[in-house]
Amino acid sequence: MTASEPLRVEVGTSAPETGDQLRVFLLDDDLDFGLPGREWARAFVANARRLYGEAAVKREIALHGEEGRPSAAAYHLRLAADWPKHDRVRILAARAARRAREFGHSEVVFALRGTDGPGLVGAAVEGAALGLYRFDRYRKDPADPVVQTIRIVTAEEAVDGARAAARTAGSLAAETNRARDLINEPGEAVTPETLAEEARTIARETGLEAQVWEEDDLREAGYPGLISVGQGSHRPPRLIVLRHRPPAPGNGGANNGGKGGRHLALIGKGITFDTGGISLKPPSGMWTMKGDMSGAAAVLRAMSAIARARVPATVTGIVATAENYPGPHATRPGDIFVARNGKSVMVDNTDAEGRLVLTDALARAGEEGATHLVDAATLTGAVVRALGVGVAGVLGNDPEWTREVIAAGEPHGEVFWELPLVKEYREELRCDSADLKNIGGINAGTITAALFLEEFVPGGAKWAHLDIAGPFLVEKPWKYYPKGATGFGVRTLFEVASRFASA
Repeated sequence: MTASEPLRVEVGTSAPETGDQLRVFLLDDDLDFGLPGREWARAFVANARRLYGEAAVKREIALHGEEGRPSAAAYHLRLAADWPKHDRVRILAARAARRAREFGHSEVVFALRGTDGPGLVGAAVEGAALGLYRFDRYRKDPADPVVQTIRIVTAEEAVDGARAAARTAGSLAAETNRARDLINEPGEAVTPETLAEEARTIARETGLEAQVWEEDDLREAGYPGLISVGQGSHRPPRLIVLRHRPPAPGNGGANNGGKGGRHLALIGKGITFDTGGISLKPPSGMWTMKGDMSGAAAVLRAMSAIARARVPATVTGIVATAENYPGPHATRPGDIFVARNGKSVMVDNTDAEGRLVLTDALARAGEEGATHLVDAATLTGAVVRALGVGVAGVLGNDPEWTREVIAAGEPHGEVFWELPLVKEYREELRCDSADLKNIGGINAGTITAALFLEEFVPGGAKWAHLDIAGPFLVEKPWKYYPKGATGFGVRTLFEVASRFASA
């Protein structure tokens, strides 16, 4: 796989003018970004009106410099008033970076010298790097990336903190873009074995420990959910584990296995293409099901970020991956298997397959000794109908842990809305011929899916389930994302692990 190349990010108290830059100034009535006074702003806008006309000024606030290739741009945060402050900065940073590319500049300089500027360095870097992303490897003439460097200018006393924030933001944006590469690839290019090889590559690059169960291993070890879903395809399923074991304090540098202590498991659904199996999906929009492994992509790249940042916590990444095809050996509606925890499951609908492979991943998390779990999955269409594409659903068995996960997404603009685990809805999953069936009725589909998963959460573990079926892919530009995969969840999962380490 060819990952998107990260941008170079530099931070200092000044940026030498090269003649190949777009200098970007952010304006806000309530924040101090260290800008020149109002007289400068009025002259700036007047010049932009002269060069570009009234419509351009309203869209951009102001551009300044040569006609057709301005050297500076100013944006007011009210242009993105529908979003929280940090997301407004990301949105405008992305807009500015794309304008720089349009004008042929190789650098974007963000002036953040004011008292509020240093706290928004990470948002500016994330927005620019995420906004410049393109997936064009299959085009005959891929576009020249042009913009290669992001420079941040800040006050001298803030440089060290700004560099740390820029470094973290640049790394997370790069990992998010690598996840987007995986998700945007066609289904024929990303298979369960592809994800396994991606995990092995990450392990080689970062020092993580990787373990992969192939089809024979899964049958021998008894992971029936993956076998049930994957047996219709000629590309067999995989169970992937990445282990991050930092040195334990006072342990002479020895690895901390996490036994008897706090241990976080990040779990990703990795259906590399979901036809629905024998319960075949309608053809309209089925192409988006190449992204039914978005939870897996988020976990893999979050684990890479965790290892590179040397997060001081025991973290295990688990990916359950399969193709869901209607082949001659495919699971039929009505088939029954006994899950790893001993509960029998009747497959009422083969298009409710993600929860089946997650039974194995949840079991593996318990076997790894995890005390806290977060799973990320494009699980239900019901969550999209309830929350749209801008918000992911979250449900969990521990209110405090669920709130911690929601809070971890906030600084990165990844928004979650908690839905209740209504216990009486478990009746929708009852079945005459097995302990459970894999789908409920026509109502509350997101809740009944989570209730199904809860049946397989290891005893005593705190668990949060992220249903990311809404924001995993956008079919028109949204915030700082162009059309396509968003890599939603990478930054939240990294933040969960970072906060878990400091708890």
